[in-house]
Amino acid sequence: MPIFERPPLETLAPAKDRWTPIYLEHGRVEVDDSSIKWVSANGLICPLPVATISAIILGPGTTITHAAVKAAAQCNCPLLWLGEDGLRFYAFGITPNHDNSMARIHATAWAAPQKKNEVARRMFRHRFSDVPTGGVSINQLRGMEGRRVKQIYEDLGRKFGVTWKGRDYNASNWNIADNINRALSAATASHYALTAAVCCSMGFIPQLGFVHQAGTLPFIYDAADLYKHETSWPAAFEAISIDPKDDGTLVRKILKRNVEQTRMLKRMPDDLIALFKDFEEVSPPETHPLQPHSEA
Repeated sequence: MPIFERPPLETLAPAKDRWTPIYLEHGRVEVDDSSIKWVSANGLICPLPVATISAIILGPGTTITHAAVKAAAQCNCPLLWLGEDGLRFYAFGITPNHDNSMARIHATAWAAPQKKNEVARRMFRHRFSDVPTGGVSINQLRGMEGRRVKQIYEDLGRKFGVTWKGRDYNASNWNIADNINRALSAATASHYALTAAVCCSMGFIPQLGFVHQAGTLPFIYDAADLYKHETSWPAAFEAISIDPKDDGTLVRKILKRNVEQTRMLKRMPDDLIALFKDFEEVSPPETHPLQPHSEA
């Protein structure tokens, strides 16, 4: 008898109905008594309902057993490795038993220039619904977006009474940035982690972006941009207005509140699927007779 029995795929909750991601640090994740458990450094033992969690986020000081990784994969629960309190996004583990229809739709749209442009336009209209985008190229969208983002920053600065001199930071030299730029970077890193949890659990391909092209996770950046103006950006400005010397603790608390109030994790699955609405799905390939089963 296996320690952890794999649940039937049809019984697993879809991404939009799952609980928000659970963040863990300083302890270990293991399988015991037919369940996945978290054992903290101070001895606290807590069962993890991986069939209903949108993702398990592992922070500093965590270890996880091979059996726990397998059990999470069988329940379509992504694993993500982050820095302290979500300030850095390091890696994620894909789930091997997902239906791959979304990945096929994503890849097909990305490879077709006309569809790729349309997805980029839909992303822009999601944030700026009053701006016509018919016939606008991706490069033109980037310019239009840049002007509006600058205006949002200025408006937030006035609203919260925070001096805004422009987005300016150096990833290799954190200390040269001013307080608001450090707060924006901290909030954005945590925001990317939450977005990655949803995108990966739904089967999207993080490397295939439509507006963003650079980096290793351009689609995560695309998806995160749909919600920054109502979650991470206001969190950064509000935190600095309350405590100009905030080390990131306050901004993450406010970001969590904004995510819950805007129901971002609830909305995101439907919003992402809508970006690809009416795109014809390619036929799924037949399973090769020698292809191993995911549970093997």
